[in-house]
Amino acid sequence: MKPQPTQPDLLYSEEEEALRAAVRDLLADHCDAPSVIARAESDAPHDPAAWKALADGMGLAGLLIPEAQGGQGATHHEAAVVLEELGRAVAPVPYLTSAVVATEALLACRDEDLLGRLASGRTVGVLAVGLHTAPGAAFPAVRLEAGALHGELTGIADAAAADVLLVPAADGGLYAVEAADATVTPQVSLDLTRPLATVTLTGAPGRRIGDAGPAVRRALRAGAGLLASEQLGLADWALTETVRYLKDRKQFNRPVGGFQALKHRLAQLWLEVVNLRAAARGAADALATGHDVEVSVAVAQAYAASVAVRAAEEALQLHGGIGMTWEHPVHLCLKRAKADSIAYGTAGAHREALAELVDLRAP
Repeated sequence: MKPQPTQPDLLYSEEEEALRAAVRDLLADHCDAPSVIARAESDAPHDPAAWKALADGMGLAGLLIPEAQGGQGATHHEAAVVLEELGRAVAPVPYLTSAVVATEALLACRDEDLLGRLASGRTVGVLAVGLHTAPGAAFPAVRLEAGALHGELTGIADAAAADVLLVPAADGGLYAVEAADATVTPQVSLDLTRPLATVTLTGAPGRRIGDAGPAVRRALRAGAGLLASEQLGLADWALTETVRYLKDRKQFNRPVGGFQALKHRLAQLWLEVVNLRAAARGAADALATGHDVEVSVAVAQAYAASVAVRAAEEALQLHGGIGMTWEHPVHLCLKRAKADSIAYGTAGAHREALAELVDLRAP
């Protein structure tokens, strides 16, 4: 038997780099900045054409689903690469919520029917748990009365794009509810490319697919771990675009990037992005191998939010006046970074979890 590696694999394989190039090319065609900004201003922020190209055309919706259920049978390494590129483009597609979080919940429940539907990309699944909920935290549940579901759940990301909602109920079960049987009301969201909504159920029929507790914990843990890759993509885009801009922008007849004070700021930011890359890759590897998953996810999320937000803020400031305009995409990056900073638990919540996991509690 081949011995299991004891050290995390933080490097990208040739296949992952090829996947990155393919996804980046696709997003360049479907999710260029003007298109994303225009969608953010509309009543339909999700981009169905981009989702169809990613999910149906490239088969990325089923990356984490075994081949026996119609998926690709890949690992979290590949899903992390996809999320890096989606983060760079701030793509308005429900990949994290459907292809990762809802998929992980269904894998825990072993529901082959829904897994097959999600793998095809023609069905979008959403776990009806607030985006702010950390792995292991308590989550609201709806009532089950006479075989029907009643209740209201708030802060559900991408609910407006869902075809199937995975709803936790007070009896401890996780129920699959067709979105047509629920009322989805948009909420005011800072990040317009990942809109939140309130889901209201009034006698909605549901099919029990498994136990809510372990399924939700697994789903949120995977969401938190791979969210770090999205935050890495955001931070890397912000750094790359800022360096490019400062090389082109001239002041006193010399490139602005030549000023030492700005060099120091960018060098510090580069170090933080490199550290974030290691943390994000570590979390993806832990999810793929099952080694030290809780610790790796907590470490990644304890660090990722501050770096992504700082990178976006530096990009906004160092772009000067153009960075303050609606036409420049840096505001999309900043809003996504800010929203991600409380998604699947705040950095403080993950630090507290990490302290418990490694027995380093505060005095």
